[in-house]
Amino acid sequence: MIAANNVSLQYGKRVLFDEVNIKFSAGNCYGVIGANGAGKSTFLKILSGDVTPNSGNVTIEPGKRMAVLKQNHFEFDEFTVLDTVMMGHTKLWKIMKEKDEIYAKPDFSEEDGIKASELEAEFAEMDGWNAESDAAALLSGLGIDESEHYNLMKDLTGSQKVRVLLSQALFGNPDILILDEPTNDLDIHTVSWLEDFLLDFKNTVIVVSHDRHFLDTVCTHIADIDFGAIKLFTGNYSFWYQSSQLALSQRSSANKKAEEKKKELQEFIARFSANASKSKQATSRRKLLDKINIEDIQPSNRRYPAIIFNQKREAGDQILQIEGLNKKIDGRSLIKDLDIFVNKGDKIAFIGKDSLAISTLFRILMGEEQADSGEFKFGQTITTAYLPNENEKYFKSNDNLIDWLRQYSDDEKDEIFIRGFLGKMLFTGEETLKKCNVLSGGEKVRCMISRMMLAGANLLILDEPTNHLDLESITAFNNALKDFPGTVLFTSHDHEFTQTVANRIVELTPNGFMDKLMTYDDYISSDKVAAQREELTA
Repeated sequence: MIAANNVSLQYGKRVLFDEVNIKFSAGNCYGVIGANGAGKSTFLKILSGDVTPNSGNVTIEPGKRMAVLKQNHFEFDEFTVLDTVMMGHTKLWKIMKEKDEIYAKPDFSEEDGIKASELEAEFAEMDGWNAESDAAALLSGLGIDESEHYNLMKDLTGSQKVRVLLSQALFGNPDILILDEPTNDLDIHTVSWLEDFLLDFKNTVIVVSHDRHFLDTVCTHIADIDFGAIKLFTGNYSFWYQSSQLALSQRSSANKKAEEKKKELQEFIARFSANASKSKQATSRRKLLDKINIEDIQPSNRRYPAIIFNQKREAGDQILQIEGLNKKIDGRSLIKDLDIFVNKGDKIAFIGKDSLAISTLFRILMGEEQADSGEFKFGQTITTAYLPNENEKYFKSNDNLIDWLRQYSDDEKDEIFIRGFLGKMLFTGEETLKKCNVLSGGEKVRCMISRMMLAGANLLILDEPTNHLDLESITAFNNALKDFPGTVLFTSHDHEFTQTVANRIVELTPNGFMDKLMTYDDYISSDKVAAQREELTA
């Protein structure tokens, strides 16, 4: 068990936490959520001891070991991959090194022999003889090939380092596991492996993640950071979100009687509990949900953007046709013989191991790059709105947000009209007078979404639209695309986003492409698709 006791933290006038009291118990997985800047990562650092609060303290049950996912990717550059993983268990690693030093002594004494035998006993008690094989198994599960295990960390790519550091945190069965964005840079199969690992993990897990599918799969509780406080809720992210939205709508229904509200909440819990029985974490989650009191369900204070994509003009039947498109960069094939006919209302998720291939395709469609060969043609009624992965070039001016957005308005230049679109993305009051060249990554994406809404396009092209957004903005964006009557071409690493929006999947490989009319979950679980993928990558 780990607990924060009367923890407060303040930077200048900004209060992040105000006398927070919360306990995390063994056998549970806690998802820590909150808007960008709420202090999620800072709270994890307080728990791990990397940040000292202004007041209060963190207590850990005596004898319990904590492991933390390291964020410094260069800390272990001079160590081998396998050693880096085993260093995650500090005490075991210290014993290993101490043993090696004693045995390496040229003047090995009787006293050294006694010390070595004591260390050997402690080493065996900690299951040290299986340390290397356990570390190797973690690395392999997280996609690090055995041939890389004895390489130095400095010779790995950034995404490989992330996987090694994640293996380090998982190594040795820690009693308390603290993970900040553990799914970053992991592919869908590796994320699935991590989900299964955490579902079998019997100790305490505290995790920050923007991946809703991951939170839904592994979490038994949600710790919601809001207005300097942290509230604990039973259930996964979807349960927290749906129940808090239901409570919010009930609060605004003044005419509803208390008995009716209670019955509605009870029916919601029963329905969600029944659905939980189909999940990976069926037994434990259902038991937890069945024990929830109605009073535990409260409306959230969180603000959600109002993302609404309206078409100024409905598209005709001709949307987009791509024929024989090819593109190489530095001799590497990104797009090969791509032939796609986009139907009206299609919501196509483009996937592939090489994200550059998809970004390049979108830039070609938007006229920012040229294909090596092939052609594409939009229908005459088509208007597009584009959300690029890299948006720096849009924010180089010194304009305030009103003037920045005004330049993209063809119809109305009125300030009240422009403020309306900014307000939908939670830019209100003095925030609209911010200079666009000092915005954070998340603020820039929200501005770009305002620009898209203003365009009123009937075809949306989105390159990693959830990057830099908090869970509230991701959820609002997700819902907006589900409701959008037009056509969408997009790519996203967000599993839930892709699964709930896409009705068609196109996978790009260096040797061609696959085009399937199915959901994302059906696509990744299809044996037939897997066989075709092997043929394309052979």
